[in-house]
Amino acid sequence: MRRRRMGALHVGEPRISFQPQVGKNGGGHGAVVEEIHGLIRVHKDGHVERLPAVPDVPCTWGSTAAASGVIARDVAVDRGTGVWARLYAPAAAAGKVPVVVYFHGGGFCVGSAAWSCYHEFLAQLPARAGCAVMSVEYRLAPENRLPAAFDDGVAAVRWLRQQAGYSSRNNSGASDEVSWWRGRCRFDRVFLMGDSAGASIAFHVAARLGQGQLGALAPLSVKGAILIQPFFGGEARTASEKTTPQPPRSALSLSTSDSYWRMALPAGAAGRDHPWCNPLSRGAPRLETLPLPPVLVCVAEADILRDRNLELCKALRKAGKSVEQATYGGVGHAFQVLHNYHLSQPRTQEMLAHIRAFVSARSTS
Repeated sequence: MRRRRMGALHVGEPRISFQPQVGKNGGGHGAVVEEIHGLIRVHKDGHVERLPAVPDVPCTWGSTAAASGVIARDVAVDRGTGVWARLYAPAAAAGKVPVVVYFHGGGFCVGSAAWSCYHEFLAQLPARAGCAVMSVEYRLAPENRLPAAFDDGVAAVRWLRQQAGYSSRNNSGASDEVSWWRGRCRFDRVFLMGDSAGASIAFHVAARLGQGQLGALAPLSVKGAILIQPFFGGEARTASEKTTPQPPRSALSLSTSDSYWRMALPAGAAGRDHPWCNPLSRGAPRLETLPLPPVLVCVAEADILRDRNLELCKALRKAGKSVEQATYGGVGHAFQVLHNYHLSQPRTQEMLAHIRAFVSARSTS
């Protein structure tokens, strides 16, 4: 299985200073045209450099090691695009459990399903939220600009529908690389979930599915979407974007956010009011017309995206959508995976409890 090694700020570690081992022109790649310190460098000729500041870990690492309560395995989803997924399920369950399709964060430009911080977080979900998990490794920008990540999200659901078809035909006992996981899944109780850019992917995939991009989903049934600090933007700055102070180890500053959008949006896009960036812009589909499932939005109080997340909740309610909102005090962007605030651990446990309640309520409705 192909792996990516990405750059980020690991838990409790200082920023990594990039020390190039080539000349000022990037070893013949030209000047640097976009850079997020310690994460990613993009050169004039399109060459991309990423730093492995968060380690990739195997599916058997840590809390998914042998004799633990969670099983995890990696599986190919689309060999043509290189999309794969890490599957998680409880080792011993009384019956089949709902399925969460998860998309990691990283501004569409960095991140991986194999990152240790995501592996640690998602390995908790089977026990804490009572579900199986499909953590999707999607293509990254700027090599693959949007809508590549959205396309990969739809491809992941297509793969899941195929697995559901096997299960509904009583083939779940067939011996293949996914049978162990398939036999634990309730495919009629599927939830789309992600954090930051991954939450944006979950939102756009939910909209595409509702608009019938995959046709009939049966035997799949999407019961809800869980958006953790969804990464959206806009040309007009919100109050939290302008005034929320960010600590040195903050996962997202305003300048970083702008840089991610420049790398992720299609070349020549007319700015951050593009519908893929700002779902509330004039050019975006009206929320009233989008057949969205019930939504849980998880907001971090000290996140620069706080007000934008709250505006999304308000707009969804006004459009007649079912929305639940949870705000976590004293923590900022990506606290649940980076643990970069002193309240990260208790707030993460609160979040997991909210996710469990949402999944449980929507699984019985």
